[in-house]
Amino acid sequence: MRLKNSVLVFLIATTLFSCDKKRVFDEYKSVGDAWHKDSVVSFNLPDLDSTKRYDLFINVRDNNNYPYNNLFLIVSLELPNGFTKVDTLEYQMADPDGNLLGDGFSDIKESKLFYKENIRFRGKYKVNIKQAVRESGKVPGVTSLEGITDVGLRIEKKD
Repeated sequence: MRLKNSVLVFLIATTLFSCDKKRVFDEYKSVGDAWHKDSVVSFNLPDLDSTKRYDLFINVRDNNNYPYNNLFLIVSLELPNGFTKVDTLEYQMADPDGNLLGDGFSDIKESKLFYKENIRFRGKYKVNIKQAVRESGKVPGVTSLEGITDVGLRIEKKD
């Protein structure tokens, strides 16, 4: 009986770890109880093979305290040559009924959000992410965005 359980655990573990062969970088940073509008989450990227192409994703962990359907982010990619590419991105975080999208069994959901595809890296890069959520009809941004607990960046090898 013990041998069967050990074999089963081994097979499950092997399956779970083999599903993530594409990952080359995956890091999360906590934003605390609320993500302040001036708080920037930064990631220094590792040196990557310049002959390969990669896809980039922004990962977000949120909970039932997140009061909006969408998430707006300003993401900047600092290039080795001193230039910076800035994107304003919008992601749907909840369905029309207000249920959070993403993966997870509890009230914490994890969303893998597409950022860039087919990128080739040559040198050192840095990614900066800040929230830019605004309430409908209001110009100033939300000062403290509740419900977001962690922000991450994931890089995967392109097949």
